[in-house]
Amino acid sequence: MFLPVTGHHGDEGSEVGRRSRALKIAGLALAGTLVLGAGAAGWAYWHLSDNITGVDIDNALGDDRPPKPVTTPSPWAPALPSEALNILVLGSDSRSGKENRRLGGGDSSGARSDTAMVVHLDAGRTSATVVSIPRDTLVTRPSCPRPSGGSTAVAHRSMFNSAYDVGGPVCAVKTVEAMTNVRMDHYLEIDFSGFARLVDALGGVTVTTDEDIADEDSRLRLKAGTHHLDGTRALALARTRHGIGDGSDLGRIGLQQKLVKALLEQIASQDLLTDPARLYRVADTVTAGLTTDTGLDSLTELTRLGQSLKGLSASGVRTVMMPVVRAPSDPNRVVAEEPEAGKLWESLR
Repeated sequence: MFLPVTGHHGDEGSEVGRRSRALKIAGLALAGTLVLGAGAAGWAYWHLSDNITGVDIDNALGDDRPPKPVTTPSPWAPALPSEALNILVLGSDSRSGKENRRLGGGDSSGARSDTAMVVHLDAGRTSATVVSIPRDTLVTRPSCPRPSGGSTAVAHRSMFNSAYDVGGPVCAVKTVEAMTNVRMDHYLEIDFSGFARLVDALGGVTVTTDEDIADEDSRLRLKAGTHHLDGTRALALARTRHGIGDGSDLGRIGLQQKLVKALLEQIASQDLLTDPARLYRVADTVTAGLTTDTGLDSLTELTRLGQSLKGLSASGVRTVMMPVVRAPSDPNRVVAEEPEAGKLWESLR
């Protein structure tokens, strides 16, 4: 007696076939996702790098500059750079673009260095000194190459912030190097809108003011005390000068240094590496308003610089102003106070 064939083997074959097709589809989907992910990552990298405006300062200035510090060669190459570094950081009051004009409170053309700071990172990069240079400082502005060709003439008793106005980042760097005899390793510049967007991307900053502020020019009114500021109000605080103290640039520098510390504390309080979407938004914001020297005009170099500062906290940052006195020729201007200013710059070489 023969038993009928039940057909189980055929069902098993069909099931195996279906499983195989499903695995192939899943594999193709995964491969597609990886390709799209890699493409998106590549696009994001290109987009962020393309945001940055690079200026070839080294080539423009050539060898007529303060020497680079001599470092002792290490028998092993560190994963991240750790040598001392000097960076000229400028806040530009450019009115280019609707947002900059709105935040700047005017529609004039051109740009000036509204804020100037020399950031010195100590070897090891766990401590730093930020030196503010008053924009009203009278200096000898050296001859600088013009962006359009030719050179500017040497100018005596010229306001410091005129260097950027006549020769852009290259002349700003050359003027700082001439007055300090300190080599600027890098240059960073951010405009009005870039600074405001950065603060907003970080969720605002918390600062404490020692006196009431009422400045019609910056459009800021604050009572003395602690305030959490969005980007627009933080920028207004950085630009305030007539609503505090004697109305000079020196009072504004104190507020700007408070903002530097507040930004560092805000950045340290957020673990951006665990939130890729927020990290991208912050990076997109920062790079969109950024101009750098060609040594920092890629996302790779900026990332390496940022990673090398992971041991730097707000408490490790010292903020000072270049020592100045009223200019004998003009009570509304200042000049470097010597020998104190010279000693400060010497400590950063």
